[in-house]
Amino acid sequence: MSTLDVPRAELALLVLYLNKAEARDKICRAIQYGSKFVSNGQPGTAQNVDKSTSLARKVFRLLKFVNDLHALISPVPQGTPLPLVLLGKSKNALLSTFLFLDQIVWLGRSGIYKNKERAELLGRISLFCWMGSSVCTTLVEIGELGRLSASMKKLEKELKDTDKHQNEQYRAKLQKSNERSLALVKAGMDIVVAVGLLQLTPKKVTPRVTGAFGFVSSLISCYQLLPSRPKAKTL
Repeated sequence: MSTLDVPRAELALLVLYLNKAEARDKICRAIQYGSKFVSNGQPGTAQNVDKSTSLARKVFRLLKFVNDLHALISPVPQGTPLPLVLLGKSKNALLSTFLFLDQIVWLGRSGIYKNKERAELLGRISLFCWMGSSVCTTLVEIGELGRLSASMKKLEKELKDTDKHQNEQYRAKLQKSNERSLALVKAGMDIVVAVGLLQLTPKKVTPRVTGAFGFVSSLISCYQLLPSRPKAKTL
């Protein structure tokens, strides 16, 4: 094996990761909220970075609302309880609306759309939609984790005489449970970020708190988008 094989493989994964518009968006999001944490709402370089990065991110989200619009009209997996179906579809509808209205906000901040008051109002409505979608995501993840937990307990009973961690089905369910737990944490943090951006409780959720939660949430998003490493070949 060449000494450059490992660095070459790592760089290939990095290129694959950075080629995703979603990954670049989340990296910019981490910079945006990290700057918000540093500035704490005070004028200066950090606040300028926060505002400029926020505006730049909107370009990455052009027409992104189509993704959730497609998910909204797509069929759901069989056996999914009706409450979870309704919550999932509500999340898609709210997130698609947020992303659509966000395009108008970008037009307003770019000077193309001249009605600033209307753009600011639509921006606030879009943030409420995003907060609503995060609430729906939180409830969906809690419900799905409950279903996973029940199925894992059932599988544990079937595998009581064997090592459950050697069972491929159990390992897959455990991995799915970890992924959903991480998504639940992220959705909960995004609710706090939305509350901070809307200034619903400005004394408790300050710009620094908003920045901290947004930064950690962004790092989780970056982690979730990491490409899977190829499995090593066994001889």
